[in-house]
Amino acid sequence: MSVEKKFYGYTADQKEISSYTLTNKSGMKAVLLDIGAVIESLLVPDKNGNLVDVVLGFGDPKLYLENNGSLGAVVGRHANRIANATYTLNGVTYKLEANNGPNNLHSNPGSYYKRLWDAKIGENSVAFTLHSPDGDQNYPGNFTVTVTYTLSDENGLSLKYDMESDKDTLANLTNHSYFNMDGHDSGDVLSQKVWIDADQFTPSDATLIPTGEYRDVTGTPFDFRTEKTIGQDIHADDEQIKNGGGYDHNYVLKTDGKFAKVASMTGAKSGIVMDVYTDMPGMQVYTANGTTIECGKNKSSYKPFCGACFETQFFPDSIHHENFKSCVLKANTKFTTVTEYRFHTV
Repeated sequence: MSVEKKFYGYTADQKEISSYTLTNKSGMKAVLLDIGAVIESLLVPDKNGNLVDVVLGFGDPKLYLENNGSLGAVVGRHANRIANATYTLNGVTYKLEANNGPNNLHSNPGSYYKRLWDAKIGENSVAFTLHSPDGDQNYPGNFTVTVTYTLSDENGLSLKYDMESDKDTLANLTNHSYFNMDGHDSGDVLSQKVWIDADQFTPSDATLIPTGEYRDVTGTPFDFRTEKTIGQDIHADDEQIKNGGGYDHNYVLKTDGKFAKVASMTGAKSGIVMDVYTDMPGMQVYTANGTTIECGKNKSSYKPFCGACFETQFFPDSIHHENFKSCVLKANTKFTTVTEYRFHTV
């Protein structure tokens, strides 16, 4: 196992950006950046032993400073949507910027994926730490988060999030990698198969804010309990599918806070399988429905349905729904959560 640090570029104020490459005994490589705690590349052996890069990215520091689409990044302080860009905590109402219709999405502007994180190298890991001051993005509390990426010799990449605040605050972080098991530049993922261990999802309104309902997936395009291709029902005559332009919905995971396998994705050509493990209650599945990026890695371009995100999370807009598990982090209380992507071939 090795970790290699390299100069990657500069921020707008001329601070150095570095890349960190983790390599295991199987030859799998995870390339991470301290800008946004980004997963820039994941090079995984396919069924023939060739390395395939299974995450979308830019390969350019200037593009990661903007990172339209949040490619590979850690998103916070609150990932996903908050209705009407407003929330009330402990009797105080906080106004966020409406950057997604009437709602706030991913705590923009100023989301964590546009910031330089402190990095600490371990034997087979890199820990990225960010300090977010009281009032930052209009969230209360001096908030500190460390995301530790660890690569195992069994081809698993673990993401451990450690969070703490000196005031009650919202804390809902996720990784926003777009996965394509046939390679980041291989086209759409519609022929790739997905399995999700969820009996329910949370339907949303036309602006993709959850209604508060838990809906059974049976008989809907959202039933992935039996593995099927992403494309099988992505154009179904279904109001929820039409609202999102494809899949952009939160699944109610059955794990009840236990760390367990919740999803898998299988490449149609590569034979690469990714299993997703988490202890979080929800997972947003997003199929890059409106994505159009002409400046991807290695001069590639990314079109709609070019990847799939598996964003482990508290449910979107949980601050407004008492029946959703709360994303409120209590003052001076440490919260830890783990998500892991494990790779093998068929």
